[in-house]
Amino acid sequence: MPSHRDKPERPRQEPEIIPPGNDWPRRDSRFPPNYGFDERRSTHRVYVSRIGPLGFALFMIIAALFGGVLLLALIGAALIWFPVLLVFAVIAAIAGLIRRL
Repeated sequence: MPSHRDKPERPRQEPEIIPPGNDWPRRDSRFPPNYGFDERRSTHRVYVSRIGPLGFALFMIIAALFGGVLLLALIGAALIWFPVLLVFAVIAAIAGLIRRL
């Protein structure tokens, strides 16, 4: 355990500062070949922007379609069980009539 808890821990290795325009070497004997989808060894950027009104409308339409499909699936499941429950009710009614005799 460190003896000084209030002091932040120093980095174990200094970061390598790469100037702009100097990308990692594509082929270097120090690194094994990269068999992924990208042959470059570089930083990838992800650009995120706010969603516009058209994107929001498309998202809401897709969400409504998924909700409608889910609702139809639930109604379909209920309609499949309705005849089964009706058969059980008829059997129970017949069993009740036979018991009275």
